[in-house]
This record gives sequence, C-alpha cells and structure tokens, in this order.
Amino acid sequence: MSEVPVPTDPADALAAVAALRRLADRLEDAAVEQAMRVGWGWPRVAEALGVTRQAVYKKHAQRLIAAGVKLRRREG
Repeated sequence: MSEVPVPTDPADALAAVAALRRLADRLEDAAVEQAMRVGWGWPRVAEALGVTRQAVYKKHAQRLIAAGVKLRRREG
C-alpha cells in the first residue's frame, strides 16, 4: 500500500481530517436513512457499519424518527 500524501502544514492536515470526518458522517447519515427506508433493521445496518445495534440506534434513531422514517422494531 502506498503512503497517503499528507500536507506539510499541520493546520492543513488537521483541517483535511476534520473535513473528511464531516463528509463521512453525512454519508453515514444518508446511507443509514436509505437502508431503513427500504426495510433494513438495526442489526443489519449495524453489521454493515461494523458496530453494535445499540450504537447505531443511539446515533441515528432520533434523527430518523424526526425525518418520518418508519423504524423496524425487530427483524424476522
């Protein structure tokens, strides 16, 4: 694997990290919402993200409810 080019100015490098984190968070929000809208349950979303069901629920449930997404209680 080749090295990732890092800006020589630490301020630039850290700003890039912060921007990537914001982008990753927005992408995760959109992907979780899409998955829930097409019927995925919390366990499946959690597995896809590599986290626990509880973690994904805690992070996304309130926002999804506010957006009018119908949440599944159990997969079956």
